[in-house]
Amino acid sequence: MNTETIRLIRPSINLVDVLPDFEKIFSSGIFSSGKYNQEFQLKLKQLIGSNHISLTTSATTALWSCLKMLNIGKGDEVLISDFSFPATANVVEDLGAKPVLVDVSPDTFNSEASEIEKLISNNTKAIIFVDALGNPSGVSKVSKLSKHYKIPLIEDAACSIGSSENNINCGNIADLTCFSFHPRKLICAGEGGAISTNNKNWKEWFDLKLAHGGKKSDGHFPEFETFGYNFRLSEIQSAMSLIQIDNLKNLIKSRKEIFNFYKIELNKFGFEEQKINKNAKTNYQTIAFKVPKIKSRDQLIYFLKDHKIETTLGTYSISSLKYYNSKYKFNNINSRYLMNNSIALPCYEGVDCERVVDTIKRL
Repeated sequence: MNTETIRLIRPSINLVDVLPDFEKIFSSGIFSSGKYNQEFQLKLKQLIGSNHISLTTSATTALWSCLKMLNIGKGDEVLISDFSFPATANVVEDLGAKPVLVDVSPDTFNSEASEIEKLISNNTKAIIFVDALGNPSGVSKVSKLSKHYKIPLIEDAACSIGSSENNINCGNIADLTCFSFHPRKLICAGEGGAISTNNKNWKEWFDLKLAHGGKKSDGHFPEFETFGYNFRLSEIQSAMSLIQIDNLKNLIKSRKEIFNFYKIELNKFGFEEQKINKNAKTNYQTIAFKVPKIKSRDQLIYFLKDHKIETTLGTYSISSLKYYNSKYKFNNINSRYLMNNSIALPCYEGVDCERVVDTIKRL
């Protein structure tokens, strides 16, 4: 019997891969704002096709910075896809604005333009569209809607580096796009994030504000033109990311093969996969299925855990979480159903998919 634990995720990077670059960083003594940082920004721009990239400490600080730049604050409303990690709403709440949580499609797991439009009010100052689990289906329609109403669109693309819709990469569709380099993401820097935009003025704001408000001057010291924050990605994190970005297409191809195997085998038992619209391409960051009604999702998770297979829920219905439910009383049926009935399965190069499926079959 195989006793090795199958992890939910395993980053596609090894210590031996990064040691040469780490040695160079330690030798140089430059651990921040150096050549690895600059090269990673350039690589991201080339990958995405956008004009400007700003690196941050996480997707959360990226989202927070976008809202701060847009002057979102008390009395403002921000429309947010409800099926997401709580961070998407937390940044709005932190700035004193109201997160208006939009229910999602039970098929794509994303909010649809028609549902978002119903909730637009005079107080709506931004829209945050979440590419649920890496799936950008519907973001282009929401982009058109936001332009029609002249409301800035932020794409929470924490999960979707390498995804696209209508042959346009995530990061080049919305006004502002935020990425994550958390260990569960395709590019793992331990932690980290990035903001993509085509607006030069916004890029200049990020350059200033994300570096303490300081600007290089002709003298020996920076000129601090305003107050700011330290949300900078380190050289070590940038070096880790650079090694992985060139392998991104291979990673997506590998995960697609894993997805297809799970789909063929689990559809037989009534599992339903997340739908990807025909004009969209996902990076398969998270492979999630809706569990058949004849079985409890939680029972399945615990059964797999007993057999040393890590799984988890797809993600959260923010409106159903204790804090947001007690404060705002949204009743989003679809997102709550997905939170309680979706399961994310192990997905990384070399994962033993057959063992995962065979164990599910046993239940």
